[in-house]
Amino acid sequence: MTILYIFPHPDDESFGPGAALAAQRRQGHQVHLLTLTKGGATRQRHKFGYSIEQMGEIRAREMQDVARVLDLSGMTILDFPDSGLKEVDPRELEDAVRAEILRVRPQVIATYPVHGISGFHDHLVAHAVVKRVFVELRGNPDAPRRLAFEALTEEDVARFSFFRLTGSKPEEIDCEMEVLPEDIDRAARALDCYVTYRDTVAGSNIKDFLVSPARFEIFQERHDPPLGGLFEQL
Repeated sequence: MTILYIFPHPDDESFGPGAALAAQRRQGHQVHLLTLTKGGATRQRHKFGYSIEQMGEIRAREMQDVARVLDLSGMTILDFPDSGLKEVDPRELEDAVRAEILRVRPQVIATYPVHGISGFHDHLVAHAVVKRVFVELRGNPDAPRRLAFEALTEEDVARFSFFRLTGSKPEEIDCEMEVLPEDIDRAARALDCYVTYRDTVAGSNIKDFLVSPARFEIFQERHDPPLGGLFEQL
């Protein structure tokens, strides 16, 4: 089966569900990634003296390495303004997301939950845009059948002090997907591809949070006990 992950920035997939992407590829599924921006506006650029455009090009190249490490089936990087999605006409974002969904034809799409985990406004915009397109495509023969949201538990975010994050309540988690050590290793190596974020990766201890299971909420579905994978019961 096919899944399309949709995130606003480079590294969202690796700081988030990278092990799940690796596991789904290992299981033989098609895993695609759509990134709405090149991530050039990050403050990390000042450390290297890069312009927004230069940083965006570098991060896009880093993503090519990520695609190889995670063995992605396909990846599309758009160039909407990083840290500026709230100022973009949402119809433009919706058109871009819809076009990629209809091109890839995934059974499942996945993005950030309603709180964006970190609360960053680009994450919130991505959530709203993807959910709007998912709902509008219902009835289309090529429409995805499920919309999933990356999830961390409240216990996870309580242990993570580098960023202030929001977790999902136990009753909100609809999928707990077991990932193997080899999947976690691939996710860690994907993080290493972001050379410009090396200090953040090390300082945040994010690799300590690459554990099994990977968790997701599922839009307008309730599964208790949680599903063991995002393609179950489709």
